[in-house]
Amino acid sequence: MAATPQGDGVDGIIRQWSQVRPDLDCSPMAVIGRLSRASRLLERALKEHFAQYGIEPWEFDVLATLYRSGPPHTVSAGELSTAAMVSSAALTNRIDRLVHKGLVDREVDPTHRRRVLISLTPAGIRATEELVGHHLANEERLLDGLAATERTQLERLLRTLLISLGDQPQTAAAD
Repeated sequence: MAATPQGDGVDGIIRQWSQVRPDLDCSPMAVIGRLSRASRLLERALKEHFAQYGIEPWEFDVLATLYRSGPPHTVSAGELSTAAMVSSAALTNRIDRLVHKGLVDREVDPTHRRRVLISLTPAGIRATEELVGHHLANEERLLDGLAATERTQLERLLRTLLISLGDQPQTAAAD
């Protein structure tokens, strides 16, 4: 576990605000600022990690969502759009790219002609099975600065925050 730093980028921002507006309680800014900065740093680290395997983080998210759905690793485009938290137009573009790479198939649901089904191909299943282990090792590395008890506490606190913001369980949640 890494040593706790003396300060971070948000500390300087809060210090500046306290100098120019000492009447303000900037504690919400300290929390939101840290969440925002952590999110950007984690997203950058994930993007760099997945680039080693020739994929984008969103590609892994789609593949992982399909894989987690269980055999036959198929979900409707609508379910996938909800899980990925992207518009149907953005999802269409993403699926087009994954079809081109041979990782997913797209077909009309034979029981409901207006519904489109997205499935992992055998190559998509193999890629996901290989990538998930690397992904988890990378996430472990990214969280190495926290003790196990701190990780558990952070997980609980973030869950509480997400629920308070209206986040709800999904049947096919993104990673």
